Amino acid sequence: MAFEGLSDKLDAAFKRLRSKGSLTEADVKEAMREVRLALLEADVSYKVAKDFTNRVTEKAIGAHVSESLTPAQMVIKIVNEELTALMGGTAARLNTAPHPPTVVMMCGLQGSGKTTHSAKIAKWLKGRGHRPLLAACDIYRPAAIKQLQVIGEQAGVPVFEMGVTNPVTIAEEAIKLAKDQGYDYVFLDTAGRLHIDEELMQELRNIKSAVHPHEILLVVDSMLGQDAVNVASTFNEALGIDGLVLTKLDGDTRGGAALSARAVTGKPIKFVGIGEKLDDLDTFHPDRMASRILGMGDVLSLIEKAEQTLDEKKAEELEKKLRANKFDLNDLLYQLEEMRKMGSIKDLLGMIPGVGKKLRDVEIDERQFDRTKAIILSMTPKEREKPDIINPSRKRRIAAGCGMQVEDVNRLLKQYKDMQKMFKQFGGSKGGKKKMRRMMPNMQGMPGAPMGGKGFPGM
Repeated sequence: MAFEGLSDKLDAAFKRLRSKGSLTEADVKEAMREVRLALLEADVSYKVAKDFTNRVTEKAIGAHVSESLTPAQMVIKIVNEELTALMGGTAARLNTAPHPPTVVMMCGLQGSGKTTHSAKIAKWLKGRGHRPLLAACDIYRPAAIKQLQVIGEQAGVPVFEMGVTNPVTIAEEAIKLAKDQGYDYVFLDTAGRLHIDEELMQELRNIKSAVHPHEILLVVDSMLGQDAVNVASTFNEALGIDGLVLTKLDGDTRGGAALSARAVTGKPIKFVGIGEKLDDLDTFHPDRMASRILGMGDVLSLIEKAEQTLDEKKAEELEKKLRANKFDLNDLLYQLEEMRKMGSIKDLLGMIPGVGKKLRDVEIDERQFDRTKAIILSMTPKEREKPDIINPSRKRRIAAGCGMQVEDVNRLLKQYKDMQKMFKQFGGSKGGKKKMRRMMPNMQGMPGAPMGGKGFPGM
């Protein structure tokens, strides 16, 4: 995941500060030298890294240490504030037109993920009650129009195309259609190149002058490192972009583009791509990202993911079942499927303060969720409702049906029974509801639980 290297190096620098009872000016300057090196190794531009550490040093040396904080905590607090400011301070929203449709012009180099992220953002808006339209303005790249049509269908968003007509005409006609049919967003998926050239820029300027987009988003591949910042600067100078979309932030990237791009262009990062699926998109929150870089977790994003994914009514029903000790394997199957919808388990656990770093070197095989699910799906409806009826012959049939071993089925059933005992212990007691809620995040023994691997059949 992006920023892991930076996070580790910052943690090492702060660890040395924490070991000191009081901090001298020399201690702060030495720590900031390490921070600057960490930023440079993360591909942050030299000027941005130098200005950042100078600001932190100036504030840290002159800071009044709060009675509730140690000197080291005060330095970390200042670093957190400056990291947040470096990345934009607050989350930036899409510009919106006073009268629909809002026209969003998507641009970027070929291979940056521009077409995919046009569909991702459109799907994100659709999930919030909007009616977006995708327009295929890339007439040069082979199969570009077909690609947009395919992912548009997957996202449930219509695609407007006119073949290899002039891209300016396509953009104009797409906006006319949107006005006529009540679409409130139009995404213009423009052409890219393998490198920046004047012909590309002139075409983009022609589209901009013809349709006057309300938002120009530049899609940047964060794997490019420093080159990503150079690309952003060039596009901004030529077009006057409104914001950035950083892709592949889930990859093994050093993350410097996210820290440098805002400072160099003055334009906010509005979205980040965190995976290949159409739902793998997050709005960018500088404060939350700073918190994650410093190993403080990101509880707000975790809550938002849960709220968007989980059905509140079903959650209440599940809680009643738990308290009445009527939780069966159908309920467990539903819970596993809901957790999978929220994304990578390691990423989700990384949002919990104090957990992410402990899991840094832990290998989590997310396929174990699928194996647990396969065992349950090999059972009959009656067996899922009443697991006690599962005798040795049924276990052999279930194991054969899912391609697992009888031992795996036994392990799942044992974990299920252990869960029942735990819920019975807390469910009926006074204050049991509160105890159960406190207990839920720590249910490592739950079948399919990722931590330590013990909760997985087949391990």
